[in-house]
Amino acid sequence: MNDRPTAIELLEAVSRFLRDDAVPVLEGHPKYQARVAANVVDIVARELESEERHLTGEWMRLGEVLDEEEAAPASREALRASVRARNEILVARIRDGDADGGAWRHRVLAHLRQTVSDKLEVARPRRSG
Repeated sequence: MNDRPTAIELLEAVSRFLRDDAVPVLEGHPKYQARVAANVVDIVARELESEERHLTGEWMRLGEVLDEEEAAPASREALRASVRARNEILVARIRDGDADGGAWRHRVLAHLRQTVSDKLEVARPRRSG
């Protein structure tokens, strides 16, 4: 692992170049494509910065919703896979009608609201919250 520049710093530098240097001198479709590229770079940077926090939060909320008390996996890859597996269990229970009413429904909805908010924080930070 390198010390400096970090992956985030490198992505921020690319974004600045695209926005400050490339976009102002381009026209038409290339200008649009440069803006899109800058937005993609910004999304990737936000994803890198927030992924572990969001995965851990989702893991914990899913554990509460599904009444599972396991410790979160140590590696990011294992955590990602475990969140996916817990989501599959949640989806199956929703399909079976478990979330059609009652207190569990409210827990599921609260979890889903926070999960969507976390995703919006990455995709469109000015739109989240």
